[in-house]
Amino acid sequence: MKLDLLAFGAHPDDVELGCGGTIAKAVAEGKKVGIIDLTQGEMGTRGTPQLRVEESQTAADILGVSFRENLNFKDAFIFNDENHQMDVIAVLRKYQPKVVLCNAVRDRHTDHSKASDLVLHACFLSGLKRIETYGHQGEMQKAYRPKHVFHYIQWEELSPDFVVDISRFLPKKMEAIRAFKSQFYDNNDEGEQTPISSLNFLESVESRAKNMGRLIYKDAAEGFTTDRLLGVENFDSLI
Repeated sequence: MKLDLLAFGAHPDDVELGCGGTIAKAVAEGKKVGIIDLTQGEMGTRGTPQLRVEESQTAADILGVSFRENLNFKDAFIFNDENHQMDVIAVLRKYQPKVVLCNAVRDRHTDHSKASDLVLHACFLSGLKRIETYGHQGEMQKAYRPKHVFHYIQWEELSPDFVVDISRFLPKKMEAIRAFKSQFYDNNDEGEQTPISSLNFLESVESRAKNMGRLIYKDAAEGFTTDRLLGVENFDSLI
């Protein structure tokens, strides 16, 4: 299956928080979209890995993606090394996405920036034909490099290089986020509290989207950063 868009997250729920609206919009436009979680989020204070699996599939169903997979890297110990890179390269060559979305380049959780570097570097290395990887049937995979790699924004207030209008898809983004009931605030919230389990955090995600939308004269938007210069065909390509 060749994809239009493949979104990576260090933990289940990263993708929903950072680019859930963009994913929902792409699916609605008929694009093929997949999600890859790098870890099970097993180091999280709240919930369990098993519960996160159930929540992540519910969120994937809400967004309407073609599939969601987990590479089962060790939570809190993601590294941009050869072993991790080879696993990501194999995924990239399997699905051959045109566009890759990945974690923020700088963030509160150390896994986020490490995952960002890992995926970015793997996207480049995936295009080198002398790096050999093999599919599940033992077949050698062909070299492949995505056309674009973009980083979504998470906890830190980073300045985006561009934003995507998600005005009609903010409700679906928030619905997918709320599928992770073990992680985020709900009306009967109990148990140990974390920086992301407060009502303030959940409201801030929605507020940020609305504010980014305001800045482009739309109702809601999601911001992304890029590692290279982007070009447009003409001014008509701009909102």
